[in-house]
Amino acid sequence: MDFDLSDEQKMLAEQARGLLAERTPYDRLRALIDSGADWDEPLWRELAEMGFLGAAIPEAFGGLGMGELDLGVISLELGRANAAVPFFSSIVLAADAIRLAGSEEQKQRYLPRLASGELVGCFATAEGPGPLLGRGLELAGDALTGSKHPVADAGVAGIAVVQCGARLAIVDLEQAQVTRTRLDSFDQLRPHYRLDFAGARAEVMPGENAIEILLDRAAVQAAFEAVGGAEACLEMGRGYVMERQMFGRPLASYQAIKHKLADIAVAIELARSNAYYAGWATGTSQDDLPAAAAAARLTAIKAFELAARENLQVHGGIGYTFEANCHFYYRRERTLSVNLGNRGHWANRLLDAQPGSQGKAA
Repeated sequence: MDFDLSDEQKMLAEQARGLLAERTPYDRLRALIDSGADWDEPLWRELAEMGFLGAAIPEAFGGLGMGELDLGVISLELGRANAAVPFFSSIVLAADAIRLAGSEEQKQRYLPRLASGELVGCFATAEGPGPLLGRGLELAGDALTGSKHPVADAGVAGIAVVQCGARLAIVDLEQAQVTRTRLDSFDQLRPHYRLDFAGARAEVMPGENAIEILLDRAAVQAAFEAVGGAEACLEMGRGYVMERQMFGRPLASYQAIKHKLADIAVAIELARSNAYYAGWATGTSQDDLPAAAAAARLTAIKAFELAARENLQVHGGIGYTFEANCHFYYRRERTLSVNLGNRGHWANRLLDAQPGSQGKAA
């Protein structure tokens, strides 16, 4: 099998990279943090105008009807740029949840607005520390009571897709029965909120058994985003050690530094190959998806963690300052590593997907 990108996908990557390189310089990211902004709204509007938000949404619902690998190309470039936009929350999670589990009427009502960027969605599954799939909400008819936290990008979202046990429901966040409280987020470019529901009206989606499929699909896109971030860390670290002089020689000439960068490059290539395979499996082989998604998720977490950590190390003391750029990726890596469940969760998912598996990861 050849998992290289097609010419069209390479062109898509170039378009996304060009736009993001121009619109997301590090000074722009730093200014967003200083201002306390929840997102880069002008960038979001440009992504919508270029059709990136609707890339994988079916044409019948206002999208371009492209494949999951095409969406992965966009996710990778957003990860490389560390863009402050709710793409993962709104498109990868909320829109895909509605596509998988929503009624025809719900798809017609929400998906075109999500594809155009007019409406932003978020996905609420966590209920504080504990298992990935919480069950603390009370849904009585169409009235929802309880809380979800942390919820990424809830501050700019108009709707939330909320997990209520084994069901998914759409909740309008503008209604008076919903309270949003911003939390202290480690990644300041991806704010998290607490959502409290006091009898809020919820539209239960009729689709069943959609949650595991949704999370597997989201894990693939998270892997692509992590690969993009890891590549940016490698490029940043390499650029610094090529210029930095120590004892009259470039820092890059020392064997220990070469080994660090080589280890990062190897980890990235392994994660990339797993992400490409999982992207193919998402649209081609549902039987392969659980194992492929878990493998992509695990290797991408490892690659991004290694790249972000070693990028800090090769920069030395300056790398730990706010004025340096390393922290953007270190913060994003730490956040991505626990979103959708941590390594233990995905290791168990990988084991459970193996034929005849009866055990759990340690």
